[in-house]
Amino acid sequence: MLNVDKIRADFPLFTHHPDLIYLDNAATSQKPKVVIKALTDFYERSNANVHRGIYALSEMASAAYEAARSKVAKFIGATSASEIIFTKGTTDGLNLVAQSYGLANLQAGDEVLVADFEHHSNFLPWQKVCQLTGAKLKFFGSDASGFISKEEWQKKLNQKTKIVAIAHASNVLGTITDIKKIAKLVHAVGAVLVVDAAQAAPHLAVDVKDLDCDFYTFSGHKMLAPMGIGVLYAKEKILEVMSPYQLGGGMIESVSEQEVIFAVSPEKFEAGTPHVAGAIALAAAIDYLQEVGLAKIRAHEIALSERLLSGLAKNKRVKLLGEAQASERTGLVSFHVDGVHAHDLSDYLAKNNLALRAGFHCSEPLHQSRSCGATLRASYYLYNTEAEIDTLLEKLEEAINYYE
Repeated sequence: MLNVDKIRADFPLFTHHPDLIYLDNAATSQKPKVVIKALTDFYERSNANVHRGIYALSEMASAAYEAARSKVAKFIGATSASEIIFTKGTTDGLNLVAQSYGLANLQAGDEVLVADFEHHSNFLPWQKVCQLTGAKLKFFGSDASGFISKEEWQKKLNQKTKIVAIAHASNVLGTITDIKKIAKLVHAVGAVLVVDAAQAAPHLAVDVKDLDCDFYTFSGHKMLAPMGIGVLYAKEKILEVMSPYQLGGGMIESVSEQEVIFAVSPEKFEAGTPHVAGAIALAAAIDYLQEVGLAKIRAHEIALSERLLSGLAKNKRVKLLGEAQASERTGLVSFHVDGVHAHDLSDYLAKNNLALRAGFHCSEPLHQSRSCGATLRASYYLYNTEAEIDTLLEKLEEAINYYE
């Protein structure tokens, strides 16, 4: 079991806000002292631009930046660090794939498939690329729990399919998708698999080689790291033939007035000055998560999910979005209450020091397919407690009664 009291002491925000019950971790996580220290240490001790200077400070910064890349590669089981591209976050990574790979490989008559539970970041880039290329964007329908049936895969997946883009875990339903199984289906028709891992990487042990996905992208800020740093993994053979969609300094081998030779990956896809401090702090976040233990964190989240799901089930006016069991979801539950708007509930809870997100959670098509308006989302992480879940249930009941 986790020593949650000890863990919470590592997070300065809870010292400054001792009464806060923070249940919006799917939006962003809090940062431990070691991550904050990694940021400040870089700027205080080794701040210089990377890959641009042959003086000691620049070489020190470059070494730390590339060490962070190697740590990320090991963390997700990549074959080599050259398969790791640092981005601004998941959205940036998905747009990179859509612009660099999608535009170059799609044409009229091709099909791109996405699930109905996708975040807008794994839907809008494909919508735009399909509009530009003449390809068709199609949706998988998921069941009440957020799973896609074998029949749905057989119905939608065909030889016209060139790209399948899907979330490893839904940011609304919490449902965890079997990426390894899907990769086999996708590759059988010659398509590539793009995985939005924003909600999975912070919670699950990941091995991209075992999953056999072609692209896998996630954000640092949802896994204890700073905002503005993310990761795109791609198979090396794909990166070798992809062209960059952002051009500028730091990503060329040579350039003349009329032509350019790009650097090899990953530098080819990291135009301009990267978020060096963010990458180094991401490495510190990975160290912290591994020291606590991903398996322990996962077990803790499942226990919190079981407690919350059990409590919500006692009120018949509470309707869940997604029926997956605790072991089948990440640490989040989305729900709405008959007769009470989610924003009103969120406001009441906020006045009682409970921070939850209310709205469509950047997933309007999903809410439309479930025929519901805005929902409340409670999302928890390694520093949340059973007592906080109990307080949420108590104050939610108060809020429902207040608005009757």
